[in-house]
Amino acid sequence: MSFIHTLADVAPCEIGEGTRVWQFVVILKGAKIGQGCNICAHTLIESDVIIGNNVTVKSGAHIWDGARIEDDVFIGPNVTFTNDLMPRSKQYPDVFLGITLKKGCSIGGNVTLLPGITIGEKAMVGAGAVVTKDVPDYAVVVGNPAKIIRYMK
Repeated sequence: MSFIHTLADVAPCEIGEGTRVWQFVVILKGAKIGQGCNICAHTLIESDVIIGNNVTVKSGAHIWDGARIEDDVFIGPNVTFTNDLMPRSKQYPDVFLGITLKKGCSIGGNVTLLPGITIGEKAMVGAGAVVTKDVPDYAVVVGNPAKIIRYMK
């Protein structure tokens, strides 16, 4: 059974067994969240988002349409997802460029992820990085713009 805090605003969506949704979380209609996830306070998940199993989303993350998050991913506090390369008020692209987080990757606190990028399997993004291009599997990236400093095993 999943847990949804009484102060969360959860529209009709899919939430897997054992997932916990804490206070002040907003999940829009149609989102898909897997089993055993922990969705911490003050997060927002839009409609066209798919989150796998055993994912942790720390406080302050806003996950916009088009995001695809695979199993065992860690998303640190205040991670900024983006999905529009040329944002203008009240002008929307035909298709939003979602971000893909591959299985087991970790995204440090206050990271900014630009539209359309993919973070590879078991990759690690250091706190505060600005990711402007795809990150390969097992890579560790830091800085602005994020650069590979080594590889994980």
